[in-house]
Amino acid sequence: MQHLLTGFELDQDGYHQIISLAQSMKAQPKEYRRLLDGMSAALMFEKPSLRTRTTFELAMFNLGGHGVYLDLGKGDLGVRESVADYARNLSRWVDCLVGRVFKQTTLEELAATGSVPVINALSDIYHPAQAMADYMTVKEHLGKVEGVKLAYLGDGNNVANSLLVAGAFLGAHVTCFCPLNCGPDVQVFNKAKEQAAKYGAKLDVTDDLSLLKDYDVLYTDTWVSMGDDTPLEAVKKVFMPYQINEELVKSSNASLVMHCLPAHRGYEITDAVMDGEKSVVFDEAENRLHIHMALLATLLNPNRG
Repeated sequence: MQHLLTGFELDQDGYHQIISLAQSMKAQPKEYRRLLDGMSAALMFEKPSLRTRTTFELAMFNLGGHGVYLDLGKGDLGVRESVADYARNLSRWVDCLVGRVFKQTTLEELAATGSVPVINALSDIYHPAQAMADYMTVKEHLGKVEGVKLAYLGDGNNVANSLLVAGAFLGAHVTCFCPLNCGPDVQVFNKAKEQAAKYGAKLDVTDDLSLLKDYDVLYTDTWVSMGDDTPLEAVKKVFMPYQINEELVKSSNASLVMHCLPAHRGYEITDAVMDGEKSVVFDEAENRLHIHMALLATLLNPNRG
């Protein structure tokens, strides 16, 4: 794996190896303190962040490296200088580019014109590291990922896309319950279905909430993506039936409730559920750190063993 842009770069063994490495790093962090000694990563952020910035910076630090944060929220990337020139310059100084960007094409151009690995820390289409942390969390609590039934509710956004992709390789059964015309990217779904057939996974998309029975995991995200200034109240009527609340948790028989955060409490999820005994929301947030460490180690020090 040279880059992580979509999650399709890995096979099933690759996903298992990263999750297993992340679990080992979580359990025995001191053993990995010097793994990336003297190495650095440019953290290129067009979008604001709490979890992603903090965990990538700490991931580099915990492995003995250094993360250089670049605030590109004012539209500098591709305007002040071309994306290609950013990539060519930064590749002379750092060992990795981590991009939290508005457009997937930005990451693809960074990878095509730079000479160091590129990690997708969120784009408009994919959020692969988030999905890895999510399935790591599922494995911690349920003991496995293969065969686990996960229901994603709400807007079929980048997180939904990546849950489908990673779920396909890991053998999960993922259903996206979304309002009509709000489902995941069709091309991503179809490509993920091809992988699902190889690994025994089952993927589906529906707007029929009556089918939401006997799922192991309920997962949701904000109804309006970051950077979209549409008020939540404007979409509330469409999405409110897909809210994760106590009644839905009970009727679905779910064991776990997940949210990638930030959460709009009272909209896509209620306080009672998010703070309830089945919530593993903050476990998955914690696991972002360990997955980021595992990804950086895999890309920057593939001969670590």
